[in-house]
Amino acid sequence: MLDNADLGKLIIRLTLGGLLLFHGVAKLLNGIGFVESQLASHGLPTILAYGVYIGEILAPLMVILGYQTRIGALIIVFNMIVAIALVHGHQLLTLNSSGGWSLELQGFFLFTAVAMIFLGPGKYKLKN
Repeated sequence: MLDNADLGKLIIRLTLGGLLLFHGVAKLLNGIGFVESQLASHGLPTILAYGVYIGEILAPLMVILGYQTRIGALIIVFNMIVAIALVHGHQLLTLNSSGGWSLELQGFFLFTAVAMIFLGPGKYKLKN
């Protein structure tokens, strides 16, 4: 029998992980120069830019597969806090041209990952 709550958790996992994974693949294909420049502009070591692969490829895959989902979601939360702090901090209290929050996408990734930490993967997952 299909469990609606577990199906909902699966949909959230696939949406969060799937949409964030596109950002990671783009960085994999196009490089992380932008991330490195943002770190350098804040006086941080550019080697930390490689962490974006963990936050935008490994963690989304963990969430999608339901393998250590809470850990993957926690990594995404950390990744998004860093992204907001380094790149989007000046937009935190601003609206975009259509009246929405300027950080809708970042907020979606951040708060959906927080929800996944509390919800867990549900029963449709890899066994771990």
